Amino acid sequence: MQPFDVGEAGSFRQVVIHIEAIERGKAFPETDPTRIDAIDCRFLPFISVVRDGHEVVVANMDPAMHDIQAYETSQLGPRILFNVPLPVSARYPRESGISAHFTKHYEGTPMIQPIHMHMTKGRRVFTMQCGFHAYMESWALVADHPYYAVTDKDGRYQLTDIPPGTYRITVWHPYLRESYSYEVTIRTKAQTMLNVTIVAPTGRLYANQMVENPYIRYSITEDVQGQIVPTLEKQRYQ
Repeated sequence: MQPFDVGEAGSFRQVVIHIEAIERGKAFPETDPTRIDAIDCRFLPFISVVRDGHEVVVANMDPAMHDIQAYETSQLGPRILFNVPLPVSARYPRESGISAHFTKHYEGTPMIQPIHMHMTKGRRVFTMQCGFHAYMESWALVADHPYYAVTDKDGRYQLTDIPPGTYRITVWHPYLRESYSYEVTIRTKAQTMLNVTIVAPTGRLYANQMVENPYIRYSITEDVQGQIVPTLEKQRYQ
């Protein structure tokens, strides 16, 4: 799964836009907890927003067991929040190997976990992985106010009911190597437009990414490659 969701016209989708350090304005609306589904061995959505001090719901839609490992993290390093199994739905048959060829999706018992973090030592990022499938991951920004948005399929977003004043708007995605933040002034009964252009990263983006020639990265010549003796040898049977 690619970490960036980019449309044909270059629209950057599933990116969080939020205001930094706003201390007044509207209250959080009453909404259901953030939900993340394990489906086809992926955590979806890949990017979301989790409300600080509230719950997150994780459900298994696969005919295979998953193991949730959730952390809060930042440049300061991670801290584990919870590690719980994600059970398979009782509607799946129990035959051995069924997960290899069963294509229907049934919801297992949802795991409801509290996120009472209040972001220890400035950590503001929630990340979740599967202990059985290292490529399964989901990321969220933890919000303590409602002034955030996730860009839609056209790369657009909207923040409403912002009190007049000057604010810093930040663009967040876990795989962006640079910080993108902008100063914006909001005036009474007026609209403000902020267009953001993100330069596409190059090179190896994440740990599980395949590369065309893994030896080039370590400057291993063809002569040296020829001297590598594999630890696994094929056996001949008569």
